Amino acid sequence: MSAQRDVVIKAAVLTVSDKGFAGVRADVAGPVLCELLRGLGAEVADPTIVRDEQDEIESFLCTLCDSGSVDLILTTGGTGLAPRDRTPEATLAVAERLAPGFAEAVRAQSMTVTPHAMLSRGVSVVRGRTLIVNLSGSPKACREQFAVIAPALSHAVETLRGEAYECASPSPGAKVG
Repeated sequence: MSAQRDVVIKAAVLTVSDKGFAGVRADVAGPVLCELLRGLGAEVADPTIVRDEQDEIESFLCTLCDSGSVDLILTTGGTGLAPRDRTPEATLAVAERLAPGFAEAVRAQSMTVTPHAMLSRGVSVVRGRTLIVNLSGSPKACREQFAVIAPALSHAVETLRGEAYECASPSPGAKVG
């Protein structure tokens, strides 16, 4: 049996929504993601809401990533084909490295639920030691998509922190043979 290490993820949630920012529509997806993250034992503040403005999204992502205060940023909203949906562009603009597996897994799972998943342009990237994953704006989709990425988050964070063990090597305390 291997020794299980508890990884406390420091996370942030960014809701991208013109209507949410203006107070015309309540942000439901952001709090859902916070609840799900807390269920994993993550430290997470209440979600931040910004307009569908690429520079505002980029500014939030850069400020948080560059501060070194978070391991993970989940965005919700702005990933579709609407003219103002700019979350993927903003995320790619601040990226230092791609981490496509998260977005690919989300899209693959979402395709089993609805063919409209083909409209998602969400991406997943790394800036510094922070993983950024774009999720849909729907609370239902956020729950489904979070379930897909959750099993890999701790290992991703450990790896970004430089704390992960070699994948081909047993963890300390693991019984070999």
